[in-house]
Amino acid sequence: MPFPNKRSFSWLLQQFQLKPGKPAIFSGFRSLLILGVPIGFGIITGNAAASAIATMAAWFVGMVNVDGTYRQQLKAMIATTIAVTTVFLIASLVSGHLWLAIPMTFVVIFIAGLAGLYGNVASSISLVTSIMFVIALARFATFTNFPTLILHCLLCLAGGTWTTLLSLGIWVVQPYDPVMQTVANCYLSLSKFVDLANERVLNSQNIQEWTKQFLQAQDTVIQNLTSARSVWAARWTVQKGANQQGNNLLVLIEDANQIVNSVVALNELLAIASEHQLFSQLQREIQQVIEQLAIALQMLSKAIATKKTSVHLGDLDRTVEALQHQWQVLRSQVIKTTNFQTDNYNDLVQLRKITSSLINLAQQIHTDAEIITDLSRGKQRYISQAEISPLPQSKPAAILDTLRNNFTFDSVSFRHALRLAIITTFAEFIAAILQLPRGYWITLTALVALKPNFGGTSETTVQRVIGTILGGIMGIVLILLVKNQSAIAFCLLLLVFIAMSVRPLSYSIFTILLTPAIILLLNLISAGGWQVGVLRIVDSLFGGVLALVGSYVLFPRWERQQLPIQLEKTIRANLAYFQQVIANYLHPEQNVFAAINTLRHQAALENANATAAAQRLFSEPRHVQGEIEPVMTLIFYIRCLFSSVTTLAEHLREFSGDYQFTELQRLTDNIVQVLENLADALQQGQPPQPLPDMDNYLELIHNQIDQLHTARLSEIATQSQILTPTLQAVREQTPLSTELERIINEVTVIHCVIARMQG
Repeated sequence: MPFPNKRSFSWLLQQFQLKPGKPAIFSGFRSLLILGVPIGFGIITGNAAASAIATMAAWFVGMVNVDGTYRQQLKAMIATTIAVTTVFLIASLVSGHLWLAIPMTFVVIFIAGLAGLYGNVASSISLVTSIMFVIALARFATFTNFPTLILHCLLCLAGGTWTTLLSLGIWVVQPYDPVMQTVANCYLSLSKFVDLANERVLNSQNIQEWTKQFLQAQDTVIQNLTSARSVWAARWTVQKGANQQGNNLLVLIEDANQIVNSVVALNELLAIASEHQLFSQLQREIQQVIEQLAIALQMLSKAIATKKTSVHLGDLDRTVEALQHQWQVLRSQVIKTTNFQTDNYNDLVQLRKITSSLINLAQQIHTDAEIITDLSRGKQRYISQAEISPLPQSKPAAILDTLRNNFTFDSVSFRHALRLAIITTFAEFIAAILQLPRGYWITLTALVALKPNFGGTSETTVQRVIGTILGGIMGIVLILLVKNQSAIAFCLLLLVFIAMSVRPLSYSIFTILLTPAIILLLNLISAGGWQVGVLRIVDSLFGGVLALVGSYVLFPRWERQQLPIQLEKTIRANLAYFQQVIANYLHPEQNVFAAINTLRHQAALENANATAAAQRLFSEPRHVQGEIEPVMTLIFYIRCLFSSVTTLAEHLREFSGDYQFTELQRLTDNIVQVLENLADALQQGQPPQPLPDMDNYLELIHNQIDQLHTARLSEIATQSQILTPTLQAVREQTPLSTELERIINEVTVIHCVIARMQG
């Protein structure tokens, strides 16, 4: 499985490229309002320095990243407002006393670092709170008397309250936007995922690069689905039950999940069929249908986000009709040939499976389009309970229990919090002792750049330092050219608008634009001249170096040490998924898809986690990485195993169980035994047991498939249009036989790689 070379110049250029998507114009305008009011109030009243406290608080509260319902966002904003006001108060009380300021810095940053234990929202709040503490300690917190202190705290509170009230005013207009937007994001990422499947049909030359992009797109869809489920649950758990709109949205989420599974299975079928000659005769029609499926999903996404009343799917229907027609023509031509053999018939069965999958996907999209139409019109649509899968509700762990369990050096979060506190306190101490004029920028750079792992720290440091250098140069030029205070305020707001708009598309460009905005803001508060930009650049370089040294030296937990644990969890999750799917082939039951979906989702998440772990490993210093190629190969084949099992899971919908392979039980028992042993080997750090011989079982299954195909060929002349028991068995067992062979090959490679790693 290929990974990009993060040490090359091309990787550096990639950090400044925009991601696919649209700029967050709304977020930019929101930021304009958030900052414009306190800045304008300060200029009008002639108290720019005092209003800067409210401006900073308003900005930080608006920067908190919460992907959830409005209720969740409101809670986060209130919590952030209280937190930034509290740390401002603490900074004011200890400022001017180095013997108090230094230990208090350690305490505040350490507590903030531990907040990451309670999720992304708490981590985001803790970051802006830490930044506010550092800035307040250096710039605003000068305790003279209690009335002034109370005034400054009220200004801080007012800034956060202004952001919260502004957001409340916007939310009242469209109360369901967060859920609608997350569902729309699912279908948009799904469109890109399907589009990559289309590229697989068009161009099969650079399979490695395509595979990397396909797996990344799959992970993105899974992440968006997880987010949508979480936001939906948060929105309707409060009401203790969803209304009709909530049920519609939940069905759309579950349908998106089903489409993901179908596309994974479709890609597997395409990989098998593309190796055979018959595929070329149906390739153009298959490509056209997949292309229209991607376009249709994009239209569904737009319709959900904009509440469009109808989605036109005429082009999709026409391509599906063309595919069906060409399939019938091809089938007739092949059957009528005099040298029609079982190999050709096997290829024909695979092409029929692909055609059926595409037709089912088109029907699924039609159903979703009808749901979206009803959703936009507010029409009541009957949805059976079978279509609604209740989302599992996780019980949050007690705050003290979570803290107690992680208050150990075995915890990555504890190590990170301690490292963050030490480095930040050290930077603050150096800046104070050397009396650096803008020394707190060293502290801020180290604070933002430090991540729980070295790879994340190095990547953020590079992005931030280079962005700060370019942004600092831009800020210096603006200060030299723009002298009027109102013009400086205008440039500041313009930069903030553009920065917040491109923030989802590129963190590096966001940093480039944010740096001159901060320089202009400080220049607006107190004249500092162009030298402010130079100091900003130099301090950021020192802060970046400090972050890298701290991440390398202080309590590092290298990814190579943690990777076996993650790989073990990944194999066990895929094993559980495989066992559930095969159990339903051995003992066909009704309504089994809920359990399969749960295990599939867990396996997909663990696959994404393993890929992310490998990316982190690749970002670490060479001498601690170890051998990377086996890790990449292992993760790649685990994901291939997941795709094969997903194909089998999708095929269950056509499986009656009337015909059974005699050796299926023993073959699958061997596969389960091997996977369990591989997980144990990773857990115990020992080589796996020798691989059992599974070829005999597979050969017997192949013989049974050949017998079925021969029997079907003998009856085609008289019963070509009739669904006979033999034809039913052929349709059910041929894909099963093909995927079992692929699974055995994948498990064999996984075994060889782990034996090499453990040896």
